[in-house]
Amino acid sequence: MNKQVAIALGVLTIGATFWAGRCSAPDNLESGGAHSRQELPSEPESWTCSMHPQIQQAEFGACPICGMDLIPAGDDSVSADSGHYRMSPAARALAEVETVEVERRMPETSIRLVGTLQLDETMVRSITARFPARIEELFVNYRGVPVKKGEHLASIYSPELLSAQKELLLAYERHGDGAFVESARQKLRRWGLEEDQIDLIRDRGESSDQFELRAPFGGVVSKKLVREGDYLDEGNVLFEIADYSRLWLMLDAYESDLAWLRIGQELEFTVKAYPSEVFTGRIVFISPEVDRESRTTHLRVNVSNPKGVLKPGMFATGQVKALVTKGGGVFAPDLADKWISPMHPEIVKDGPGSCDVCGMDLVPASELGYTSGESEEVPLIVPSSAVMRTGERSIVYVESESGEDRLYEGREVLIGQKAGEFFTIVSGLEEGERVVSRGAFKIDSALQILAKPSMMSPAKDEQAGADDAPVLNVEAFSEGLGAYLDLQEALAGDDFESAARAVESLHVALGHDSALSETIHGLMEAKDIAAMRRPYFDDLSKAFIATAEGGVDFEGTELARMRCPMVYPNNGAADWLQRDGALRNPYFGAMMLTCGEKLKVYGEE
Repeated sequence: MNKQVAIALGVLTIGATFWAGRCSAPDNLESGGAHSRQELPSEPESWTCSMHPQIQQAEFGACPICGMDLIPAGDDSVSADSGHYRMSPAARALAEVETVEVERRMPETSIRLVGTLQLDETMVRSITARFPARIEELFVNYRGVPVKKGEHLASIYSPELLSAQKELLLAYERHGDGAFVESARQKLRRWGLEEDQIDLIRDRGESSDQFELRAPFGGVVSKKLVREGDYLDEGNVLFEIADYSRLWLMLDAYESDLAWLRIGQELEFTVKAYPSEVFTGRIVFISPEVDRESRTTHLRVNVSNPKGVLKPGMFATGQVKALVTKGGGVFAPDLADKWISPMHPEIVKDGPGSCDVCGMDLVPASELGYTSGESEEVPLIVPSSAVMRTGERSIVYVESESGEDRLYEGREVLIGQKAGEFFTIVSGLEEGERVVSRGAFKIDSALQILAKPSMMSPAKDEQAGADDAPVLNVEAFSEGLGAYLDLQEALAGDDFESAARAVESLHVALGHDSALSETIHGLMEAKDIAAMRRPYFDDLSKAFIATAEGGVDFEGTELARMRCPMVYPNNGAADWLQRDGALRNPYFGAMMLTCGEKLKVYGEE
């Protein structure tokens, strides 16, 4: 039996553990290993280690190098040849290989946003004094009081108003209904009197020194700026009245999500007070600037609130869904071939026209960044799980033969945008081909064990050594070291949020113009902790190690240099720095936290 083939089957049987094995033996071999004795249909003649295939033993046990459970060696159901891998049905079942068809459709991406509800500034109006007066009595005397149009606000005394009443009565007495009477009535209207108040003066036949001030519009009193006994000049503000029937939702969007956001998009959101109810609104404003500290952009959404259940100050969690086109554009079916008001995006019409709110000309949806959704804009897509990324290269395995035995061909592809759980494909695949969506790493691993060139590990080692790393100046090394060490600890602890904060600190410390700017921006754009580790954290470590080797004065601070031998395929090692000698592997985290060795300590006395 071919020994190399037997080893490959062992790799397929344990699956992904080639990449995420552990460096310490389990406490219970019977329950901890996936291949304990009772799970095997028969007793194998030979046992090997998937991580160290040179180990061959006659009995089941643990690998003497890494402590992993040994696996059975022996089967001739697989074969490999020049980057192609042929698998029998049994081998595919053991490796849990799954394939999907390359589709041509627009994937949907979902952008999650957080923010707070605020008062709509355009829905706040002031009630001002239109003539000099004195406040005799306040009927609305605290903030938060709801008022309706026409309700009384205060009782006032005004000599000017008393004179205006006498002018009206005199006009009626001398001229009856006519131009003089209408002129007197018009003056009172401009001062805020309602028609029934003016008629009451005429019907009563005498003026009054007490007058009832009414609300010219409804809402909630958001500010009270007067007290009883205050004297008012023309133009003084008495109250501010806010209409809560429409609110603003202010949100923050990460820089990496801006590609999918457009004015006019509908957004769904929830608040803690009503967790089962979904509210909607439309994006009406996207800030033209990115906040330099938070790396976010402010968005504003108009929210209808007719029942008044939403309150300014509430926290909200929003979600925008977008269909992604071939060139990374956004397609919105409800806005296809529509015309939109750029000032009030809730106004949407089928053709040219003017905004019903402000009178501005409507613009085609394409001017706001939407695509038409034509057939040539529909991209090819594959699940993100099908794509293996090695820094600059993106690789998939294509099922190139049907029948019982299947042949899998490694292929380099050019990927476009990532939308949700899918990548768009720019080149390298055709519609209808089948790609491996689960098990691609196992196929690639088996090729490496068989000493064949694989897509992840071609014949030429492409990993750059530490000698190629840039050397930082002493000031940059000193300012960025703390953030680098925080990042190492966060990666070792599988803590993505802490890692992102450490990257932000690195960005502040080293700036845009450093030799590591591309690496830092790659770390900032990483969507998960795995994307941070390789190659970005490795590139970062090489620069800090190269600087440390140049003779930096550590001022009594001890830094340990560690090495993991299995960061890259074909036993490609990678080094890192950490604060003390208790080894914590940042490339694998909890999966292989103590895998590696200490090379040296800087700053030892």
